[in-house]
Amino acid sequence: MNRIIKTGLFFLFLTFFFIAGSSPLFAAGEAPSAAGHLPPVWLVMPFVILLLMIATGPLFYHRFWERHYPGVATGLAAIVVAYYGFMIEHGLHILEHTLEEYLSFIALISSLFVVSGGILIRIERRGAPLVNGMLLLFGAALSNLIGTTGASMLLIRPFMRINEGRLKAFHIVFFIFIVSNIGGGLTPIGDPPLFLGFLKGVPFFWVISKVWLPWSLTIAVLVSIFMLLDFRAGKGGATGRDAKGGISITGGKNFIWLGVIIVSVFLDPAVISGFPSLQEIFRLPFGIRELIMFGVAFVAYRTADPDALGGNEFNFEPIREVSFLFIGIFATMIPALELIGAYAATHAAEFSVTTFYWMTGALSGVLDNAPTYLNFLAGALGKFGLDLADPGDIRAFASGMASPIEGDVSSGIYLMAISVASVFFGAMTYIGNAPNFMVKNIAAQTGADVPDFLEYVYKYSLPLLIPVFAVLWFLFFNY
Repeated sequence: MNRIIKTGLFFLFLTFFFIAGSSPLFAAGEAPSAAGHLPPVWLVMPFVILLLMIATGPLFYHRFWERHYPGVATGLAAIVVAYYGFMIEHGLHILEHTLEEYLSFIALISSLFVVSGGILIRIERRGAPLVNGMLLLFGAALSNLIGTTGASMLLIRPFMRINEGRLKAFHIVFFIFIVSNIGGGLTPIGDPPLFLGFLKGVPFFWVISKVWLPWSLTIAVLVSIFMLLDFRAGKGGATGRDAKGGISITGGKNFIWLGVIIVSVFLDPAVISGFPSLQEIFRLPFGIRELIMFGVAFVAYRTADPDALGGNEFNFEPIREVSFLFIGIFATMIPALELIGAYAATHAAEFSVTTFYWMTGALSGVLDNAPTYLNFLAGALGKFGLDLADPGDIRAFASGMASPIEGDVSSGIYLMAISVASVFFGAMTYIGNAPNFMVKNIAAQTGADVPDFLEYVYKYSLPLLIPVFAVLWFLFFNY
């Protein structure tokens, strides 16, 4: 009965979200956009069905879901792919662009997953509130240097090991909140939306110069809440660990591969003028960057230290699950993103900073936050008569232009709101950011107490994150 109540509350939340957030899109779906006819609203249903099955499958029909989730995800994706392939003008171009995005996404997280799996970090300390809090703070900072995926894969196993015997669900949840999402909010390396903004023209150090205060406040509050919960959880932890023990690393050579991956992120024609593009030269759905990442993953695995792989209990199931589920997510969210993009483009003049903050955030929690960021960035640029395709316009927008609307705030506040919301709200669900699912899967394989999709939302993200995000809105984006 308790599970039924939880499910009912979650469905009620989803219903409210889609009615409140999508009802204007029904009107948008009835008219052609500037780029052509929008997809029908019913085509969003495969995405909604996939989202609901991800939420309920492990809870109510675990065996079916565990065995058939690849078929479910690809089957629902096929519905959207077929419609765009045969029914929508320029649909093949949209599908090609989505494939490029997916391959870039899977190349990055696969390479980081494999390389970090070959690095065994042993912290010879017992888990305690201060030790855990310091580790989460370190992970938040590290996320800005090697990305949220890299930091998550590198630290989740040692984090669980030092808390062996006292590991609770909230340990996993706060790790996802802090390391897998919000931590990466200071640099373009940290999270994909910020990297896309950098590729479009946002200066590299703009984010840290503008977002450091809300980032610091949010991290401090969440780490404090975590340490309070951890203190209440009591002592314990793995035996045989010294309270002041050291740190040992096996497979340290993989840090070189990690550096290669981070450097390869910048091998893009938008960053390096004249850099060859395989997409333009050979019409391939991937570039040199993706080839390097896949190559690093292969070589790193073949040359990995066996002790490191064994100590991490490394296997490919987490990345397999993410690969299949995100095939479905990338494909089925195409019509939702198109409808949202059209609505943002036509209604941007009416949007305040508050609207941009909450809409970008709400949609980043259930859709890919990178295209959500771009859609609302394009809408905000439109308010100032600027173009997303012009790097000069992007730089001017980031510098803080005066609004043409009397009494409005400068453009920099809009960009700040969109940047914070797209990254921070990715922690709202397991599908908000790829590392979330991978951390969940790794923890579940160890037998840890991991909240299911519904419990994660109703018990943790809604009551813990929304109040914090509301405070951020009141302090920084209440315009």
